[in-house]
Amino acid sequence: MKKYYICKNRLSTNLFSKMKKNILLAASAALIMLLSGSALAQPPQGPPQGRPAGAPQQQGVRTPPSRVGGTQQPNGQEAPRMTPEMTEFYDPVPPTVTPGSFDAKNQNWGAPSDAIILFDGTNLNEWESARGGGEAQWTVADGLLTVNKSAGDIITKREFGDFQIHLEWRVPEGIQGSGQSRGNTGLKIGGNTGYEIQILDGYNNPTYVNGMVGSVYKQTIPLVNPSRPNGEWQYYDLIFTAPTFNKLGQYRTKPRVTLIYNGVVVLNDVEIIGTTSYIGIPPVNQNTTYKLLLQAHGDPSEPVSFRNIWIREL
Repeated sequence: MKKYYICKNRLSTNLFSKMKKNILLAASAALIMLLSGSALAQPPQGPPQGRPAGAPQQQGVRTPPSRVGGTQQPNGQEAPRMTPEMTEFYDPVPPTVTPGSFDAKNQNWGAPSDAIILFDGTNLNEWESARGGGEAQWTVADGLLTVNKSAGDIITKREFGDFQIHLEWRVPEGIQGSGQSRGNTGLKIGGNTGYEIQILDGYNNPTYVNGMVGSVYKQTIPLVNPSRPNGEWQYYDLIFTAPTFNKLGQYRTKPRVTLIYNGVVVLNDVEIIGTTSYIGIPPVNQNTTYKLLLQAHGDPSEPVSFRNIWIREL
């Protein structure tokens, strides 16, 4: 699915246009009054106020012009000046969103009122198999979603453009293996031809740094590693801005991502240079909306579990 010339941040652009219009109107009115005042100005009659007739003018002393209100014009009128109201707007009013409530049992926060629930602990209604569709075959039990490696990847039924996603994941305590073979999965924006955010056991588990937990896989190294020990829940809050393309299919703006991992920023508005490639240079995928894939990695370690997955369209 291709879309061209997508306008980003329309709301901010409209507010800036209103502000610029008001400022230009005020400046135009000031210029008109300045020009009209100059044309109508009369030569001063008699000596300046405060100096007797015939008294010599004191050299080097100038009477400051009046500064009450706007700029004083020669015809006695004031040019309009900027007011606070010129940069204040009351529409459009942002919609109200109710934040999620705190779950004391699981020690986490629920989804906000405008979120789409991708997994609430009960079913996989929002997901399907990435092997050509059909029912997603991962294990749902005790409020958790656990990877079924033999069943392959799962992918959302819906597509998303710009979005904020929250997901929680846990590597089993005492997991075996090392590097890329320990608790490996991933969030792939656009499926296997999209952009992968790596999920991996990051606690005392050295690997190549552009493939570690929190990386844009094979591209961007995370700023820090705030991983908790395996067996504890880890939290991702990710904000994704989809790319835009020109008519030739070239990037106008590249995709960008911010990732907060366990409350710590690890990717700060990072530009993604292309889709994920295990080998070679990242190619360009011209899509602007994406299904989201959770990976069933083929390593032999024990499977990762997920909970509390929700998304907000931006």
